[in-house]
Amino acid sequence: MRLIINTGKGGVGKTSVSVATAKRCADMGYRTIVMSTDSAHSIADSMNIELDGEIRNVLPNLDALEIDIITEMRKRWDDIRGYISEFMTSQGITGLTAEEMAIFPGMEMIAALMYILDFDKNDRYDVVVMDTAPTAETLRLLSFPDISNWYADRIFGLIKRLMSIARMTVGKFMDMPLPTKSVMQSLERIKDQMNEAKIILEDPGKTTVRLVVNPEKMVINETKRAYSYLCLYNKNVECLIVNRVYPKGIEGEYFENKYREQEKYMDLIHQVFDPMKMLFSEQMSSELVGWDMLDRLADNIYGDTDPSAVYSDRSPMWFESRDDMYLIHMDLPFTDKSQIELFKAKDDSVIVHVGSQKRNVALPDSMRHAKMAGAELKDGTLTISFKKEEEVTE
Repeated sequence: MRLIINTGKGGVGKTSVSVATAKRCADMGYRTIVMSTDSAHSIADSMNIELDGEIRNVLPNLDALEIDIITEMRKRWDDIRGYISEFMTSQGITGLTAEEMAIFPGMEMIAALMYILDFDKNDRYDVVVMDTAPTAETLRLLSFPDISNWYADRIFGLIKRLMSIARMTVGKFMDMPLPTKSVMQSLERIKDQMNEAKIILEDPGKTTVRLVVNPEKMVINETKRAYSYLCLYNKNVECLIVNRVYPKGIEGEYFENKYREQEKYMDLIHQVFDPMKMLFSEQMSSELVGWDMLDRLADNIYGDTDPSAVYSDRSPMWFESRDDMYLIHMDLPFTDKSQIELFKAKDDSVIVHVGSQKRNVALPDSMRHAKMAGAELKDGTLTISFKKEEEVTE
């Protein structure tokens, strides 16, 4: 299964690019699905069809899905939803409010990753194109397996211990429902599935991120930050799709000014992102609806090439062993050393804090007892060094 994740600042045209990409893959014979993880879905609008939270076939080889979290909760985690709703009711919150509050933060992200796992395990599709929310939400989605496991490892065991005590004490005297064994098992399954999702998301030959950008200053700046943070989370950013480039040849003073402005920002894009693979789309419309317009967009971006191609399979994080040192290398483009903080955690992991984002990097067994010896940021790559333990000889 090939997973293509399109992301970028809100309004840059991610949805149009995603649907056009999926349509072109389907036309080439790939079993394809385009799925939206944005709570403000718009792929149905782009295709000019209706979607209802279930997978729907829209064209030969092409399915579509807009994730509806209420539907997903009832379908996948009805025991969890039922418990939270029951708990809310016990606290005086009833009816629809309890139902809505049973959907806790992050469930949309979990649901999206569950679909990816299902598609991969069952070989259901050749290509999955994911249309995401604006950058900040996408970062939460892609970092969710790390974050969920970090919390689960520390909290899950504590919850189980507390529940065993509560069932013998509090549960006998208080009118407050306690999680059943089924609820706890569902939570544990989610933890295991997030580990599986992490493997798929960090496979640079299978999963890649494409940054959609417009030739505008604010968009370029946000795209730079997104690129850095995606590398921090070890996601393969394979190319840049420069969307809404004004086509040459339109006369008039307004467009002459626009061309000059665009040329300045196109130069900046090349200065900043070269030698990354770049694809360009010349168009003026900010709204593309219907298959004909989406086909033209695909022609514009991909020509007669295969949209599912992997333009780069380089992982932005890798480990190395040298003589008496272990090294972790992390690509962190557009990052200044003043933005980086490093901590060696007690659980044998390294916490890397870059700007507003933080990642907990689990160390391999061979490095767990090694002492952090230093770090260096050079040419956009952070290298963290660990001194190997001295071998004990008898």
